[in-house]
Amino acid sequence: MRLALRLARKGRGRVSPNPLVGAVVVKDGKIIGRGYHRAYGEAHAEVVALRDAGEGARDATIYVNLEPCNHTGHTPPCTRAILKAGIRRVVIGMRDPNPLAAGGVETLRAGGVEVTEGVLEGQCRRLNAAFIHFVTHKTPYVVMKIAATLDGKIATKTGSSHWITGEKSRRLVHQLRGELDAVMVGIGTVLKDDPELTCRLRRPPHQPLRIVIDTHLRIPETSRLIATLDTAPLLVVTGPEVDGGKRTRMISRGVEILSVPLYNNGVDLRQLMAILAKRPVASVLMEGGARLNASALEAGIVRKVMIFYAPKILGGQESLSMIGNPSPESLSDAVPVKGGRVGKIGEDFLFEGVLDAPEGN
Repeated sequence: MRLALRLARKGRGRVSPNPLVGAVVVKDGKIIGRGYHRAYGEAHAEVVALRDAGEGARDATIYVNLEPCNHTGHTPPCTRAILKAGIRRVVIGMRDPNPLAAGGVETLRAGGVEVTEGVLEGQCRRLNAAFIHFVTHKTPYVVMKIAATLDGKIATKTGSSHWITGEKSRRLVHQLRGELDAVMVGIGTVLKDDPELTCRLRRPPHQPLRIVIDTHLRIPETSRLIATLDTAPLLVVTGPEVDGGKRTRMISRGVEILSVPLYNNGVDLRQLMAILAKRPVASVLMEGGARLNASALEAGIVRKVMIFYAPKILGGQESLSMIGNPSPESLSDAVPVKGGRVGKIGEDFLFEGVLDAPEGN
């Protein structure tokens, strides 16, 4: 199962909105077939592994981190391929939370196949956390990424923030851009930093959809986001009332403009998430500033936080804090973060934790 998980990770950035799946065929104590889901629309991991095993798959065991699918989509059901190959036993890490694809265990057992469930289930669920959230809640899995000093500052009073964290942390962020479906910032970040928001790894799995929250369509027409439209798509999310001439010019250059109703004088982020889910965008890396971070937490759209802490203390009451909402009066107003883990990334520290999805989101 550990090998199946390692194989599954190879599909990061290529299979969404499908899950990451790896499969290993074992017979007489030897691995005779292995495979993973390489890209959306291509053969699933079980089929690839069975092809690799060939005739030897009869009476063998197949290990797969997710319950084999039981429906016809872009590809036929994996349960059909397993039964046809004569597999004797199937070992799965977790059940498929997608009701369209579930039921594989029952189909296999009805076909006389022995099924073992729940092997390394915790690891399997962590690997596909974005997929599980997306199919369960019908909204994207939003990861809020923050780079900060030890005292929680993300910029000086002049807005300077290049670079708070080290090279290894920045490289991991580019890796995340290549793995998640979209990257999102606010217009403040665009005006201050003029970013590209592309994945600049040597061989990126894909380029994310770049999303700018820009209520009044203030994005400069000379920005690097627009200059790099041939590299990655750009979606600018505005309120209902913007400059019509500028909107027309932007669209003519290939920028997608999406008008979303307002909430508290800004774009309604919960409505935006529902719209993105229908595209489908299953995961979003949020690289916003203090204001967007606050709005996202208030809207309840954030599912995971990744805070890169540099071993520096900036200080100063006018230095920018990571969350830009009004100061709460009680600790009971704090947002609880669960399952926290801390690791080292070069000279920096990375804190990762998860937030509960509000009811109805």
